[in-house]
Amino acid sequence: MNKLLDKNKSKVNIPLCFCIGILIAFFAKTFLLDFYKVKGSSMEEAIMDGQTIAANKIAYGLQNPFRPEILFSWKKPKEGDVILYMYQNYWVVKRCAATEGTKLECVEEDGKYFLLAGKNKIPLTSIQFHKIRTSEKVPMGSLLAIGDNAALSHDSRDYGFVPVKNIVARIILPIIVKK
Repeated sequence: MNKLLDKNKSKVNIPLCFCIGILIAFFAKTFLLDFYKVKGSSMEEAIMDGQTIAANKIAYGLQNPFRPEILFSWKKPKEGDVILYMYQNYWVVKRCAATEGTKLECVEEDGKYFLLAGKNKIPLTSIQFHKIRTSEKVPMGSLLAIGDNAALSHDSRDYGFVPVKNIVARIILPIIVKK
């Protein structure tokens, strides 16, 4: 009789384990790590069109599960980080080219326009040059986000500085997916 009782006590509650697994997966996807498929070539050669990337959602803080922003921040993006944020209802992946307070200077060389931001020399179109030339530095609470493939990238040069609170993840790993 004792053996029969011991067997019954060791049974696993499968529905409970399934529910706990679902909750853990939801928590991990919402707050820790998520995967995105890249559309576009603005970050080529670092990230190619069609690649799957992993986003570390806790790199900079705790994300608001209902809005694309950080609720509690413990770290700010630094120059060179590949970041994820939302712009016009689309997830955007760009590189942080300059952080708050970085001095900016617009220059013209041989009929070509450039933005000098820290150690970076970023090409500009004539329209971008005239739009950004009055900015002396990256505003506090913001950063300059630029695509690696600047000629094909729609980024801070076009729509302005990105609020740091809107940076929801740091891209950590492109996973090569064959087309």
